[in-house]
Amino acid sequence: MLSAIKNSFQPIGINTKQYGDTRWWLGMLLVVVLAGASVALSKLPIMQSAQFSSLTIGIVLGIIVGNSVFSRIATRTDVGVDYAKSILLKAGVILFGFRITFAQVADVGWHGLLTDVVMLLGTFILAVQLGKRVFKLDEQTTILIGAGSSICGAAAVMATEPVIKAQAHKVSVAVATVVVFGTLSMFAYPIMFEYMGVSEHAYGIFVGSTIHEVAQVVAAGTAVSANAADTAVIEKMLRVMMLAPFLVGLSFWQSKKHANINAHGGEQKSGITIPWFAVLFIVASGVHSLSVIPQGTTSAIIWFDNILLTIAMVALGLRTHVGAIRQAGIKPLLLAGCLFLFLTLAGFAINIGIAQLF
Repeated sequence: MLSAIKNSFQPIGINTKQYGDTRWWLGMLLVVVLAGASVALSKLPIMQSAQFSSLTIGIVLGIIVGNSVFSRIATRTDVGVDYAKSILLKAGVILFGFRITFAQVADVGWHGLLTDVVMLLGTFILAVQLGKRVFKLDEQTTILIGAGSSICGAAAVMATEPVIKAQAHKVSVAVATVVVFGTLSMFAYPIMFEYMGVSEHAYGIFVGSTIHEVAQVVAAGTAVSANAADTAVIEKMLRVMMLAPFLVGLSFWQSKKHANINAHGGEQKSGITIPWFAVLFIVASGVHSLSVIPQGTTSAIIWFDNILLTIAMVALGLRTHVGAIRQAGIKPLLLAGCLFLFLTLAGFAINIGIAQLF
């Protein structure tokens, strides 16, 4: 276990000897201050009514600073910023597991499990096919948008980034699409409920299996009823739990693809890299399921996890160049829009079909 934890926190392209350097401390101070500002802004009534979390505000604030004053201080803060973008991100994903219990998975039953599996696989496969064949997007952008749409929004995008070693601006583009269409879903679903002709429980399963972010799921469920919200959150948490096997599978797929390329080129095949932070995410969920940690401590862990993820978002924003996002054009938004339609329209049909099986 200790070696697994050590491996999960191995930095990518960062010299660990520099962690005691002023560039580490100044960089960490910068991202912590901006993250604190993001958390404070997220508490404002206007931000809460719009369901803008500190993560979303953090990346926007990071991009603003990153494209203005950061270039002047980058050489004095880069080590700390990159540490937050890689190591603290992985720590945040691991602690995210304390939001989930295996009992929650059991509550939605096989119906909810099968629905989430079908929606995850269908959405991600569609993303890969449309992204590469129709919109001619690069593979990293396609995978990031697919992960964010099919699993749990920005958290999934961020967790996928170290597995595929994506560039910062591509992560920012993917997160932006999650914010746009997840927010649209949050307002559209409660209006659609009046015309669906389904129970509140069925609506909750539909919401949890198709809307991007956890906060957006809560808002869309609560707008109908408390029962719908409870079911939606449980279904969403089951979907979040699929993040770990998804990342492991993605790592296998990436390794196999690179191995085939190397074999064709006559080079030595690359080995499979297991994203240990994803495995530890499941371990954290298991520990939480045992109820050995007091509720107050668990709440503190979840609060701290939100801070870590906000810091990572800020660091990501600092490393994002607006010019690179502008260069990406409208195609990523079109891909995310197609996935939104699939999640909404095909997702409803899939929900009804699977419900009839049970």
